[in-house]
Amino acid sequence: MTHLRTRAVHAGQHPDAASGAIATPITQTTAFGYGTLERGAAIFAGEAPGYRYSRFGNPTVAALESKMANLEGAQAAVAFASGTAATSSVLLGLLSPGDEIVFLGPLYGGTEGLFRQMGERFGIRVVDATQLGLATCLTPATRMVWVETLTNPSLRVHDLTEVAALAKAHGVLTVADNTFCTPWLVRPLEHGIDLVMHSMTKYLGGHGDATGGIVAGSAALIAPVRKTGLGHVGGNLSPQEAFLFLRGIKTLPLRMAAHCEGAAAVAHFLAQHPAVQVVHYPGLASHPQHALAQRLLQGGFGGMVAFELVRNERAAAAAVLNRLQLFTQAVSLGDVDSLACHPASTTHSVVSAAVRAYNGITEGLIRLSVGIEHPDDLIADLGQALTQVV
Repeated sequence: MTHLRTRAVHAGQHPDAASGAIATPITQTTAFGYGTLERGAAIFAGEAPGYRYSRFGNPTVAALESKMANLEGAQAAVAFASGTAATSSVLLGLLSPGDEIVFLGPLYGGTEGLFRQMGERFGIRVVDATQLGLATCLTPATRMVWVETLTNPSLRVHDLTEVAALAKAHGVLTVADNTFCTPWLVRPLEHGIDLVMHSMTKYLGGHGDATGGIVAGSAALIAPVRKTGLGHVGGNLSPQEAFLFLRGIKTLPLRMAAHCEGAAAVAHFLAQHPAVQVVHYPGLASHPQHALAQRLLQGGFGGMVAFELVRNERAAAAAVLNRLQLFTQAVSLGDVDSLACHPASTTHSVVSAAVRAYNGITEGLIRLSVGIEHPDDLIADLGQALTQVV
């Protein structure tokens, strides 16, 4: 299977040996019988293959992990109950007190909040390299660099190849949050990144009905992340959720094409609207990293659009958001339904006002997750809402 579109359907899944079922069965169980004391001891010692308890592994979840490892070009993957569980498992599994984590922002507010609140409580120093640059911020204590393939919510693009090369020269691990792009647009491991993570809740599931996260990379790096996140923290994904993600990923390439088409149309419309001051979308020629996005992303520029109103105030944002009809006001993203939110009061409210201001998350900024509806209808909805602030 060469093409990702084919692998999205078939990788990690085969007709069930017992029943012939094409859809991967939901193995809804907590424990697994292992037959004999000797076999049980071997499974628990890691000396024999087999399942023992669904917190550590489950056949439905394993099929999902195999599929995502295949799509990201990784040796292994481990799934979790949420994207945040995946992020915290990477930190706790690979970092120790006294280590530094350097990030290139802006980041999703929940990620930065986790770094600064939980990470620093455990003695991990957090360094924001967005303004000073990665080369300036790496020190002998740096153990990890974290980057988003498209930043949340400003859609900044970082050169993954450059980030990976610089980090490797200093012996530092790299992690890329690929939630906004999915492996359909970019595969960070191909650019030298060590680990890639996703909030599967978003585009991978695609239908707003399942919550989960996943991390993929080398077997050597995935092992401690799995041991910490599942064995110690217990952030395992349920088999029911895994089934929903397996189902969702089969249509990922088709959905991403529609998301990208719609977002491009919406971005170009907003860029010409008199009520809009600036549009953040890497597919626009006006975007500061447009040329880099053209080199890095394949098949489109993603389904996310952010824009700032000329009346850069919360009241103006509320006037627009409260009039939208097709866009549902909600956090999350990547659904087939279009969503809209006000980052300053929702997704990034967990970080300080100073950090928001520094990252350009103003009171007049609105973030759109463009679904798969017809672009003309979405544009009409935005047009009638923006009449409130012209």
